[in-house]
Amino acid sequence: MSDVTRAKHGRPVHHWRRDVIELAALFTAVAVADAVANLIGHGPEGPELLLASAVVLVATAAFHTWWSRRHGHAPPVSDIGARPPSAEVQAGPSGDTGESVLWRMRTTVKDEPGSLAALCTALAGHRVDILSLQTHPLAEGTVDEFLLRAPGELSAAEITRAVAVARGAGTWIERADAHDLVDAPTRVLGLATRTALDAAELPLALRQLLGRCTIRSLPGTPAGAGRGPESVPVEGVLDDTVMKLRAPEGGVITVERPYLPFTPTEFARARALVELDTVLGPRVPHSQDVLTLPEGNDITVRRADIGDLEAAKAMHERCSPRTLSLRYHGPVGDADRYLNHLLSPRFGRTLAVQTTSGRLVGLGHLLWDGDETEVALLVEDEWQRRGVGGELLRRLVGMAGEAGCESVYAVTQSSNTGMVAAMRDLGLPLDYQIEEGTLVITARLDVQGAEDVGSAVAERRRG
Repeated sequence: MSDVTRAKHGRPVHHWRRDVIELAALFTAVAVADAVANLIGHGPEGPELLLASAVVLVATAAFHTWWSRRHGHAPPVSDIGARPPSAEVQAGPSGDTGESVLWRMRTTVKDEPGSLAALCTALAGHRVDILSLQTHPLAEGTVDEFLLRAPGELSAAEITRAVAVARGAGTWIERADAHDLVDAPTRVLGLATRTALDAAELPLALRQLLGRCTIRSLPGTPAGAGRGPESVPVEGVLDDTVMKLRAPEGGVITVERPYLPFTPTEFARARALVELDTVLGPRVPHSQDVLTLPEGNDITVRRADIGDLEAAKAMHERCSPRTLSLRYHGPVGDADRYLNHLLSPRFGRTLAVQTTSGRLVGLGHLLWDGDETEVALLVEDEWQRRGVGGELLRRLVGMAGEAGCESVYAVTQSSNTGMVAAMRDLGLPLDYQIEEGTLVITARLDVQGAEDVGSAVAERRRG
């Protein structure tokens, strides 16, 4: 058994060879010292010989010091197999002291030995560090998805050219952030957990899983209506940049990403999320907050779903025709038919306001509209001008910010002064557009603005 093996297993290491050599050297030194002493004591040239020996010893010591500094020392036996300091610790990110940039990149390479090695060599030549790699096998070739850390002065075009030289095709690249540092399995498990807790999270989970894409929920084709565009098989359809998945309620979820084709791996992940949602069925979080309005009345704000349909219809009956027309922009008699869509968690999130007696007096909707987000409010006439609409709007905008939305918009009429005032009270940058008497107000959810709205909502919850 070698010394290294014994050391690994915690056994004492006895260096008997080194002990024998040291003993031999000791005996030799004693013999030489005795010979030199006799020569100096009995010879006429003893002092000169002693001085010459000293000079030789000093020269030997100087040569040994020079040689050690030039060639270094071998590591001690106890350090064999120890992990050396990483290159990143020694030289910093990207090998220099400048700032580095994170990039997400995809490219297609031939499925043959050496293709990935050539790509990695090309990136290393530009001091680009590969933080993570996912492979998406195709019928011909492989799509490689990288998370890269590159020097700050290296542009996306330079990285793309280097990849092209290494025979990478169809390259796509965009800036990444710290959230992309989470490995793919952990990220997918997190999205599955969010979907399991809240049915309204499914569109958001798909968007975060697949990147920038447009997600729409379409109604299913009635039985016997033929093979329309909404009719898809149970296993779904993958068509280049478009995938269609069977929704749990019988409709179709369409996901479109025009700038980058979907891979079979992405399609399988998206289908697994939808199947999880189907198995769990309709569900919303049951948390609720009890708030005290400025006038002293207590209200409860909670999540609502299709189970609140009858209570919402009853609220419609108590609302005036003007209130309903300001909310739905159409015939008042058709207001009830919108509720199935609005209360379904498939299309967004709904907040309900109810009194201490349990009567529903307000609804706030956050609706996923493709890659945009709409907010809408309806407050019963008797409870208007009491701060109910403003409270709903702040919470909905806070939800949009948590979901990563860049903006929210509200469609109303210029005469709806209550909605206009509530949007202004958010303290966010607003854009106004008027088309044929319809006012569209868009609030941009910049980082600071989203934090301010979230802080205001949290403060009211603590109050």
